[in-house]
Amino acid sequence: MAGHHLHLGWILFGPLVLALLATDLILFHRDPRPVDLRRSLMATAGWVALALAFGGLIALTLGVPHSLEFFTGYVVELSLSVDNVFVFAVLLRYFAVPEKAQFPALFWGIIGALFLRAIFIFTGIALINRFHWLIYIFGFILIYTGIKLLKGDAAKVQPDQNPLVRLARRFIPITPEFHDNRFFVRQGRRWAGTPLFLVLIALGTTDLVFALDSIPAILAITRDPFIVLTSNAFAVLGLRALYFAIAGLLNLFAYLNIGLSVILVFIGIKMLLSGWILFPIPLTLGFVLAVLAVSIIASILKPPTQAHP
Repeated sequence: MAGHHLHLGWILFGPLVLALLATDLILFHRDPRPVDLRRSLMATAGWVALALAFGGLIALTLGVPHSLEFFTGYVVELSLSVDNVFVFAVLLRYFAVPEKAQFPALFWGIIGALFLRAIFIFTGIALINRFHWLIYIFGFILIYTGIKLLKGDAAKVQPDQNPLVRLARRFIPITPEFHDNRFFVRQGRRWAGTPLFLVLIALGTTDLVFALDSIPAILAITRDPFIVLTSNAFAVLGLRALYFAIAGLLNLFAYLNIGLSVILVFIGIKMLLSGWILFPIPLTLGFVLAVLAVSIIASILKPPTQAHP
């Protein structure tokens, strides 16, 4: 019976993602008002509510253990997405992207991220199932990333050193100015890219780098392709709304990087010990939520002048 529900889940999930993307595009892209903090917080809450509802549906159809795996994966991926947001903010500031052009860049960047992550997920699962020793390499990668994040190295970004951005500048004519929310414009007899096209490349390649860390993290929790893909998708789908929300609340999350580094190191250790010790999913979920709560509360209580990002 569970297999039937799982097969039905695969069939329904694709149209659901397309419907959510279309709704997001209509509600925000067609609205002439700027995306302020209130609207972005409401949208973020909406995406979280949808993920909770989807997790409840998994509990009803596949069982509570699968639901707990989904929620744990979703919380981990969403918390790691916060670090993406900080880097996205750096990229948008670096390219001086006008406010009206930020939405399409993030929207299409997220669609690209969904596609690339799906490839990473199925490739990662196939490799681990065939070469189990890779799980230990993934574990060391997560621990190394967590330590880098604690030192403040992981979020550094140099858009001008991005090889794909440099390649695009070399082979594609780029206009010096933005043209509303267009990625390409016609100049005489030829097409030219706009700076927004470079932004799209930078966002996509940056998310690809983050996927190298986040995909092993979710594979430490479950190797069920449906759970891995859906938890990742819901986290990434809410990333655009999360950007506009956190961009207005940057000072409240001074200690979040410490919490994220602890989570990554914990999941890395969990991966390394997976052959000997089985960490129950409720324990993993509880630990992740507790670390996030402590780091966020500490960030809010600590005066901004004394906080160390």
